Amino acid sequence: MTVASARFDDEQGALIVSGVWQTEAASALPKLAGKSVRILDGAGVTQLDTNGAWLLLAAARPQADDPLPELRGFQPQHLAMFKLVVQHSAVTAAQPEPRSEGVLALTGRGSIAVWGHVVGLLDFVGRLSIELMALLPRPGRWRWREFGAQVNQVFIGAIPIVIGMLFLLGVVFAYLLGSQAQQYGANIFVVDGLLLAILREISPVIVAVLVAGRSGAAITAQIGTMKVTEEIDAITTLGLSPLAVLVIPRILALLLALPLLVFIGDIAGMAGGMLVAQQQLDISYSMFMDRVTDVLNLKTLLVGLGKAPVFAIFIALIACRMGLSVTRDARSVGAHTTSTVVQSLVAIIILNAMFAVMFVRLGI
Repeated sequence: MTVASARFDDEQGALIVSGVWQTEAASALPKLAGKSVRILDGAGVTQLDTNGAWLLLAAARPQADDPLPELRGFQPQHLAMFKLVVQHSAVTAAQPEPRSEGVLALTGRGSIAVWGHVVGLLDFVGRLSIELMALLPRPGRWRWREFGAQVNQVFIGAIPIVIGMLFLLGVVFAYLLGSQAQQYGANIFVVDGLLLAILREISPVIVAVLVAGRSGAAITAQIGTMKVTEEIDAITTLGLSPLAVLVIPRILALLLALPLLVFIGDIAGMAGGMLVAQQQLDISYSMFMDRVTDVLNLKTLLVGLGKAPVFAIFIALIACRMGLSVTRDARSVGAHTTSTVVQSLVAIIILNAMFAVMFVRLGI
C-alpha cells in the first residue's frame, strides 16, 4: 500500500497527489495558504474514499463558493467519488441556517400544538363513544380479564406509594399548621384545617398526579410499544377493535381505581396529621377522632371523591390516545410518554381550578 503524498506545482497551479487517500492522509497535504489550486492531478492515486475526496476538495477550494479545480488523471471510479462529494456538499450548503424564533413565533407554534391536542382528543372521544354504544348491548364482548389485570396494576400496585406520599403530606401540613395555631392557643382547630385540606384538595390532586405519572405513562408506553411491534395491527386483522380490547378496559380500571386510591389517601393523610397532633400539639388520638366526628361532614368527603372520576377519565383518555398516536420508532414512544405526563398534569390543574370556582359559586 502506497503512502499518501502531495506536492504543489507553482508554475501550473496544480496540486499533485498520489498513493492512498483516506482519513489518515490529511497530514500529507502541503500548506496552501494564499495559493490558488487550478488543477488537481491524481494520476498517482491508487485508492480513494469519500473522506479522501473531501480532504482534497477542501484543500483545493477552502471556501464553498470557490471554483472547482480541474480534475486530471483520476480513475473513473475516483471521479465518481468526487462527484458524490460535490453533490453532497452542494446540498449541505444550500440548506438555510436555522434562525432563532421570536416570542410571537414560539407562542403561535405552541398554540397550534395545543389546538392539535384538543382536536385529537375530541376525535378520540367521538370514536370511543361510538365503540361504547356498540358494546353496551353486548356484554359478552367486554374484556373483563383485561379489566381485572389493569385494576390490579393501576390500583393494587399504587396503594403503597399513595399511602406513603399522603401520610407524609399529612405530617407536613399538620406540622406547619400546628406551629401557627400554637401561637393563638387554637391547637384543636388544626384538625379542622387538616380535614378540609386533605379531603378536598391535597388527596385528590396528589393521587391524580401520582396516577398520571405512574399509570398514565405506563399505559402510553404499553400501547405505543404494541403499535411499534405491530400487535395492534394484528388485533385489527383478527377483526377486533383496538378501542374495545385496549382502551376501554384501561379507562374503566382508572375510573374504578382513582376514587378508591383517593379514599385511601384521605385515611393516610389523616393518620399522618394525627401523629403530629399527638406529638406536637398534645392532642390525643381519642380527642383527634372526636373532633373528626364533630367537624367532618359528608359534603367535604364527597367533594374530594367526586373529583377523582373526572381526573381518571382525562388521564385515561390522554394516555390511550397518545399511545395509539405513536409512530413506528422507539423515540416516538418516549416522546409520547412524556407528553402524556405533561398533558395529564396540565389537565389536572385546570380541572381542579374549575372545580374550585364551581364549588365556591355553588356554595359547596
